[in-house]
Amino acid sequence: MSPAGPAAAAGLRQQAGGLADALPPLLAEARQLAAAIQTGEHGRRRAGVGEEFWQYRTARPEDEARRIDWRRSARSDQFYIREKEWQAAQSVHLWVDRSASMNFRSSERWPEKGARARVLALAVAILLERAGERFGLADDRAPPRAGRAQLGRVAGILADEAPLPEAEAALATATLVSGARALVLSDFFGDIDRMSELVLAAAARGVIGALMQIVDPAEEDFPFAGRTVFEMMSGAARHETQEAGGLRRRYIERLAERRDRLQALAAKAGWQFTIHRTDQPPMAALVWIHTVLGGAR
Repeated sequence: MSPAGPAAAAGLRQQAGGLADALPPLLAEARQLAAAIQTGEHGRRRAGVGEEFWQYRTARPEDEARRIDWRRSARSDQFYIREKEWQAAQSVHLWVDRSASMNFRSSERWPEKGARARVLALAVAILLERAGERFGLADDRAPPRAGRAQLGRVAGILADEAPLPEAEAALATATLVSGARALVLSDFFGDIDRMSELVLAAAARGVIGALMQIVDPAEEDFPFAGRTVFEMMSGAARHETQEAGGLRRRYIERLAERRDRLQALAAKAGWQFTIHRTDQPPMAALVWIHTVLGGAR
């Protein structure tokens, strides 16, 4: 980590922590309660393989003698079995696009797309850590684990990340745990075919997840007119036009086409898709993520 890394990590954790703290307790409790009733909820209580004591029950004829809790049974005329709580260890993978395009912002009033994505990812990690869940990044730098040490590890990595070429920044599906959940935060302005392959490969491994497209308001509204120079954040391409307004219709159509593909991809993979603008409060995005990841459990 660079010398500025610890300070950057602390600042990012403070922002994300404030966002996580702002999630209405009543809403969080209601969603947790609703999810606990639904089939497939991690943490639902039933007998099975685990470490935590759940309950005693009277022994049945088919129970083996070695399963009898003799201490508890000595206080009664019946034999009792000590049951442990079933624990389904699930993991949540977080992936923040590190492509150069994520460094864009059209105004100092709004954060860079990458900065908003990192704050959201860490806010989710904070909520998962508080819930005792396993979480990590969708690569080999921080495999899913539980606990505050893992939160510090993830915060340090997110705060110190540098942009990568698109090919190197790709989602590493090979690192995803089978049956896990995944959150993908990106502007999805890169190779859509490659992204589709990766998401479908993750879905084939039983991974359930969500795609959140993070965009700057200028990327959605295209407020450009007259002479304008468009340049990729990576510097790979540059285009100058004398009448940018004439490009707006074509741009809006292509953006809509790309979003249609993302929506179709999510539907095919059994995932969820939404759009978040950096001029919107991050809380709405966090509530959506919290709802979707909770429902996927």
